[in-house]
Formats: sequence, C-alpha cells, structure tokens
Amino acid sequence: MKALKKFYVGLIFVFMYSPIVLLFIQSFNRSKSRGHWGGFTLQWYAQLLDDESILEALRNSILLAVLSAAIAVVLGTAACVAMQKMRAKSRAVVMGVTNVPMLNADIVTGVALMLLFLTIKIERGFWTVLLAHITFNIPYVILNVMPRFRELNPHIYEAALDLGATPVYAFFKTVLPEIMPGVGSGALMAFTMSLDDFIITHFTTGSGTQTLSTKIYSEVKMGIKPEIYALSSVIFVTVLVLLILVNRVQYRLDRQRLEAE
Repeated sequence: MKALKKFYVGLIFVFMYSPIVLLFIQSFNRSKSRGHWGGFTLQWYAQLLDDESILEALRNSILLAVLSAAIAVVLGTAACVAMQKMRAKSRAVVMGVTNVPMLNADIVTGVALMLLFLTIKIERGFWTVLLAHITFNIPYVILNVMPRFRELNPHIYEAALDLGATPVYAFFKTVLPEIMPGVGSGALMAFTMSLDDFIITHFTTGSGTQTLSTKIYSEVKMGIKPEIYALSSVIFVTVLVLLILVNRVQYRLDRQRLEAE
C-alpha cells in the first residue's frame, strides 16, 4: 500500500513536470523540428536577445506584473485593515464577495471588463490591462494577508497607541512586520498571476500593446519559433528562483517571530 502511494505521487509529478522538462530540452535543441534532436546549442537564447518584438512583450509583461502586484498589495492590505473593524457577519459577506473573482471564469471576467471599458469609452491599451490585472490580483492578496491578521495580537497595536505613537507609525512598527510574510506571499502570487494571464489580457488589451502571453498566442498561429522555448524556460526559472527566495525569507521571519515569543 505504501509503495502504491509513492507510485501515485510520482505519477502526478511526472504529469505535472514532464512538459516543462520537454520545454527545457527543446530550448537547447539545434534542430527546429520538435521530433528530431539536432545537437546541443545556445543559439535560441542568443537570438532571443536580438528579437525586439519578444523583448518588448517581455518588458510590458514585467512592468504590468510589477505595477499590478504593487498596487494590489497596497489596496488588498488596506482592505484587510478595514475589514478588521467590521463585525463578523459583515466581514464574512465581504470575504465572500472578494472570493467571487477567483471562482469566476477568466473569460467572463475578461468580457465583462472589455464591455466596461467600451461603455465608458476608454481606449484599450496598457492602462486598461493594468486596471484589469489589479482587479483580479486584489482577491489573491487579501487571501494571503487576512490569515496573518487573524493571528495578530491586537493589544500590541493598542499598546503602541497608548505609548504615544500615531496610528500610521504604530501600524508600520507593530502590525506590518507581523503580516509581512502574508504580504510577501500575496505580492508573489499577484506577480505570477499577472505574468501568466492570457484570457483577461486578450480581451482588455489594444492593438499596440502586447504581453508575452498574447505574443506567444499570435506566434502559435504561424508556428512556434524556438526562441519561445528559450523565453519560456527563462521565465520558469525566474519564477522558481523568486518562489524559493520568498519562501526562505518567510521561513526566517516566522522563525524569528517564534524565537521572540
């Protein structure tokens, strides 16, 4: 029975990561044919740096991800602070409404945002995509930050106020360090969700703005270039490194908090 459980878990990992392994292999394949190994090469990574259209899409994706994650973290954390002042029933209702965008189909959200921008006559482009990414990122930030508030001792904040600290100073000195692991996790999730999104971006972007997801989609119609394999491999490694760093920082913060207690 134990061997069967290990086999089952191993099978899940094979299905999850074998496509990524294949992607890495193809990014080093000299041959443009996916079914033929032509030898090891780094030329696709070199050509990637010379493809201005892909680099422009990469810059747009990273800028959108950074801006939407930063704004969503500020708004989501502020929403969590506000919800702490609500009654339990009101807080439960707000949390339920907040979870709707995460449970809703991306295509429904994308079409709804597109109709909104058309109705209020906003020209679709970089800024409409940014607003859309902020919209679907805020619930993920709240989902990560709210549990930290539930573990927080409210008397620490009240003690800071009694000692003469202003509400803003007391928040940054007593509350923010305690919820920082949740803020970091929410920021990372918002960043990766923005970087990965295609459907909502496809409906809210204009003709002059392309992200990596929309660029790859347009390339698929004419056949995927090997540079896309190299680019996808770079993005995966970057996100993996960020995830490892955030987890290490969160582990250290949790360990310091436990030692302080």
